Order: sequence, then C-alpha cells, then structure tokens
Amino acid sequence: MRRNACLFVLISLLSGLGSTAMTLAAGIWVLELTGSVALAALTGLCGYAPTLAAPWLGALVDRLPRRPLLVTVDAALGPLILTLLLVSPSDHPTTTLDLTEGSSPASVWLIYAVLLVRGLSYVLLDAGESAILPSALPESLLGDVNGWRSSAQEGAKIVAPLLGAGLYAWRGPIPVVLICAGLPLLTAACYAALHLPPLPAPERAGRPGHGEVRAGLRALFGNPAVRGPVLVAAAAIALSGLVNAATIGQVVHGLHLPPTRLGFLSTAQGAGSIVSGLLVGRLLARRSPTAVAALGTAVFAAACVSSSIRWWPALIAGSGLAGLGLVLTLIAGVTAVQTRTPDHLLGRVAATSNTVMFGPIAIAIPLGSALVHLGPTALFLTAAALAAAATLYRPRPVIVPPARPAGAQ
Repeated sequence: MRRNACLFVLISLLSGLGSTAMTLAAGIWVLELTGSVALAALTGLCGYAPTLAAPWLGALVDRLPRRPLLVTVDAALGPLILTLLLVSPSDHPTTTLDLTEGSSPASVWLIYAVLLVRGLSYVLLDAGESAILPSALPESLLGDVNGWRSSAQEGAKIVAPLLGAGLYAWRGPIPVVLICAGLPLLTAACYAALHLPPLPAPERAGRPGHGEVRAGLRALFGNPAVRGPVLVAAAAIALSGLVNAATIGQVVHGLHLPPTRLGFLSTAQGAGSIVSGLLVGRLLARRSPTAVAALGTAVFAAACVSSSIRWWPALIAGSGLAGLGLVLTLIAGVTAVQTRTPDHLLGRVAATSNTVMFGPIAIAIPLGSALVHLGPTALFLTAAALAAAATLYRPRPVIVPPARPAGAQ
C-alpha cells in the first residue's frame, strides 16, 4: 500500500508539473505569435471546456479496463504534445508580436487543438485515477493520499513557472515541448507499476448511452453524503473564479503595485494549498466530508475578507488562506465520491463531480471580469458573503426512482 501511495503522489507531481508548465508556455507562445492578449487567454479555456463532456467520458471509463486506459492515454499524450514542434520552424519564437515573422495563423491553431485534446485526456485520466484509487488503497488512507497528491500538485505549480516560462524565455518553446512530452510517459510507467487487486470486469464495450450517464447523476445527486461536499466545493471554486479579476485589480489599481507582484500571490496560495493537503487527511479522519468542505469554504470566506483590505500583507494572507480553504473543500468532495460511490459507477461519478465542481468557474471568471468595475473590495466582500452562506448548506436525502430494467417500455 505504501508503494501505491508513493506512486500516486509521484503521478500527481509529474502531471502537475507538465500541465502547469505547458499551459504557461502555450499562453506566452500564442501571445508572441499573434500579439493578442485575448487569444493568449483562450489557451486556458482549453483546459476547462472538456469538463463539460466529463459525464460521458466518465461512463466510457466504466466500460474499459481502467489501468490499461490510464497507461494508453498517457502514452498517447506524449506524441500528441510533440506535434507542437510543427508550430514554429525555429528554436526561438518571434519577439516582435508579428505573425509575418513567426508561424502562420493556421499553425497557431495547432496549439489550441493540442491543448483541447490534452484537456480531454485529463478528464479521462482524472476519472480513471479516481476510480482505481479506492481499490489500490484502504479507505482509511484515501483522505491522506488525496491530500498528499494535492500538495504535490501545488508544489509542482511553484516550480513549474521556471520550466514553463523561464525555460521558454531562455531557449524558446522546443525544450519545453520536449520535456512536457516526456512527463506523460513517466506517469504511464507509474500507472503500470501500481499493485492492484483483481477488479470486476467492466461493462460491455461501446458508446456510453444516456442511461449510463443518468446512473452516474443519480449516484452523485441522489446520495446526500456525496452531493453535499461536491456542491459546497463547487460554490467555493466558482467564487474563487469570481474574484480572479478582483485580485488583479486590487494589486494594480487598489495598491498601485506592478503586475509582477501577482507572482507572490500565486506562491502564497500554493504554500497554503500545500499545508492544506498535509492536514486534510487528518480532518477527514475525524469529521465528515461535508463538515470539512464547509470548514474549507469558511476559510475561503475569511480569505476574501482579508483580500478586500487595501494592504499588501493582508492580500498575501488572503492568498494563503484561499489556498488553504479551497484544497480542503476540493479534497472533501473528491474523497466523498471515492468512499461513497459503488465501484462500477466510480468513473462516471468522478468525472461528473469534476464537471459540477469546475464547470461553474468557466462562467464565474468572465462574470467577475465584468463586475470588477464595481471595485475589487465590493467583489471580495460579495464573494465572502456567498461563501459564508454556502457553509450553511446541509443536504437532505432525496427519493430517486430506480432505473427501469433493460427492455422496459
């Protein structure tokens, strides 16, 4: 079991490093090739958009052998990333922000295509990994290992800017692409090295139908022990997107500091996330996932209040508290899914819960950008009030009608 735990943490570290580095480099790359900030920002959307298809992809995970699926997806991801070498013929991209001296517009869209397929692969990987974790580890360790995995990912985000942005600035995109293409091959090897017990045969192969997707929805929303922490986590994560623009506004306009100070806030949030990942397992051993999710959302509300103060140390403290609270809510939701979902439904429920938790942020980010003209303080305090209200949510049992037998009219 210790071997499996170490492998899962290593997988999270490697995947977090590669994902963050590639996302950073892709945004800079598109900006230099097109000169458009808007087009560069769209690279981030490629990571969130595939979550909308998660319920169907999760049903597919439940139809296929899970470990071979994880190994195959990661093994295919490496060559996919290598196709980005076709974008630019030179070792260094243009720094003139002029398409005539860099790649053609058509080749820029290859970056979006690769990022979108990579986003789809991550949905499959997240669902498959969540589905095999309960069989690879005892239930008593799931909370701890999920926390350690989160700490590894957040730790990777602290180092990843050196790989993604730093190496890109020094040597251009090619070395970044080569490294990010090699990391999925290492995670594929880690999946292959896991010690797993014999698993029940997956459902019949083929295209997942609406009935299977509905079964996953029933397992998620019909069980209050799962529904509660997932919905609370969704609220906290969405509110973090709502204040994304407020954070920038507080630094640049509220405190009149250079935008480079945002890097310090990211580091503070990452540090808070690492601490949270190390603590969440102990909390889940003593409290229910619903209670831990509520605690994390309350901490995030306090983070918003702290960030609303026009004082640099308060903003640093707010970022650290945000990292602490958001990881508590996220791990509580993930652990509730893993420990309270039947094995044959784990893939689709894990994927659907990811859609529920991360889908709203795609709306919250542009909404926060539109509302930031009201002032960052007002936006932070509004988010704090909504987060405090979310902590009061207590799910009630619902009566879910059973699925009709096959062939029933």
